[in-house]
Amino acid sequence: MTIAERLLQELDQEAQATRRVLERVPQEHLGWKPHEKSMTLGQLARHVTIIPGGVASAVAQPTRQVPDFAHPTVTDVRELLPLLEESVAQAHSILAPMSDADMQATWRLVNGEQTIMAMPRVAFLRSIMLNHWYHHRGQLSVYLRQLGVPLPSIYGPSADENPFATPAAAAVA
Repeated sequence: MTIAERLLQELDQEAQATRRVLERVPQEHLGWKPHEKSMTLGQLARHVTIIPGGVASAVAQPTRQVPDFAHPTVTDVRELLPLLEESVAQAHSILAPMSDADMQATWRLVNGEQTIMAMPRVAFLRSIMLNHWYHHRGQLSVYLRQLGVPLPSIYGPSADENPFATPAAAAVA
């Protein structure tokens, strides 16, 4: 199995959990944020949807200028799952053809002539496409908890959902 295949396998597995979290985002709270310096719920949810495809696009070339980190929002929660599906598909289309040599090649983020970071492409993908994505998905689950939204199972039972419970045990709990 190639490096790209392994990354994409993990991406697909994690996309399932991400979908479950995004499905819980309430329309009526898209403008809510826990702190004045925080993104709104709508901005954070949208950010979570676009990370895989956006990061994959960034590594398509060997060098990338520092992007604008604007955080647009969604106006309707029905936008979220299609955005996630497009983003995951975009990541697949960019990364699937990459060889192990492509993945191990040095990728650079630059600001003009200054190199901000240089690392193997796979390290950047692991750090930003995956770990950064999980970080923001976790943030999103905290937003939902603060809003009183029942949380789905992500890696196992949440306080609100236990996919391992038998139907009889779930009724008692």
